[in-house]
Amino acid sequence: MSHIFEFNRKIGKGINFGNALEAPVEGVWGLKIKNEYFNLIKQAGFTSVRIPIRWSIHSSNKEPYKINDDFFLRIDEVINQALENNLIVIINIHHFYKLFFNPNKFETKFYSLWDQLSNRYAKYSENLIFELLNEPHYFLTTTKWNRFVQNVLPIIRRSNPTRAILIGPGRWNNIEGLNNLILPENKENIIVTFHYYKPFTFTHQGAEWVYFSHLFLKNKWKGSPKERKKIVDHFLFVSSWSLKNNVPINLGEFGSYYHADLESRKRWTKTVIDTAEKFGFSWNYWEFGAGFGVYDITKNKWKEELLSSLIN
Repeated sequence: MSHIFEFNRKIGKGINFGNALEAPVEGVWGLKIKNEYFNLIKQAGFTSVRIPIRWSIHSSNKEPYKINDDFFLRIDEVINQALENNLIVIINIHHFYKLFFNPNKFETKFYSLWDQLSNRYAKYSENLIFELLNEPHYFLTTTKWNRFVQNVLPIIRRSNPTRAILIGPGRWNNIEGLNNLILPENKENIIVTFHYYKPFTFTHQGAEWVYFSHLFLKNKWKGSPKERKKIVDHFLFVSSWSLKNNVPINLGEFGSYYHADLESRKRWTKTVIDTAEKFGFSWNYWEFGAGFGVYDITKNKWKEELLSSLIN
């Protein structure tokens, strides 16, 4: 079991390529992944990238649910660029909305997607990680999600017996879902991931996709002892769960939206990272170059003040 804990340390400090390949079409949400971004990320001091991918709309809705060849080639290119820059790369299934709203109907498609992914990438370096599904929610209940996990793992393990696999809990990957997550008996090469955006009224102020988020505007995060203790208590709960279940932890998403004031964003981000690292979690900040972003894609430069909260 120690190997997977050591591997999780190698994942280390990471960043998400949000708003790119999980958009309906790459680029329509503002970010198109350029090859040079991977070198920039590596040189800045990051050790991993998480690439959210919306496979569901680039594949047939009828059996055998074939993934579009051109889309597969694009993902190959992105993965290869990350690996060539000595970054560990996480790919997932992201924004599979039909599965969330009708899990019984789309269950077989979920398994088929992983069958295709695991076969295509079976020979890739161990530095490619599979994350089963981003933020299960709505009608994909925790009970159903646990069953999906138990069923999909053998499909992946047929061709990838030792690859690291990330599994997140139900309820949007929130810490509240951890106690109900059922892990496989063989936890070798399993890492558990969770997402952290608390307090939501700070991190999502002014977020256009969140109802009433305009009411959160001007919320500050001052880093008071009470505010810091809340983060420590949440991460202590995750750490205790991790020790009890003997699995390493990845903090797969955390970040604050650009409407929050910069000083609050810096304080909150640094506190989350310092606390995560204290408990031995690897992490992937949300995200590179969009609304939560740490890189300005129009000026082609890092937002240095925010970057310094992420990488010392």
